Amino acid sequence: MKKRKVEVFSAGCPLCQETVELVKQMACPSCEIRVLDLHNPEVAQRARELGIRRAPAIAINERLVACCQQEGPSELALKEAGLDIPLE
Repeated sequence: MKKRKVEVFSAGCPLCQETVELVKQMACPSCEIRVLDLHNPEVAQRARELGIRRAPAIAINERLVACCQQEGPSELALKEAGLDIPLE
């Protein structure tokens, strides 16, 4: 079965925790979720490469979710990114 790679970039704040919980609630069985700590220099470097400018942020399959490019994460944008749709 194919897997969807979901990365949640977190600074450990309450808003970040809410986002982690939202992603976990919405994720389909095909999702492989990783919560990444932005205090880790390697994670911070990866975040810069993806264009992340604020936390929390979410990347799905190596692409920053649209809502995370301007505002913060939203349930609608995560649905539009396919987070809740199983892969075949």
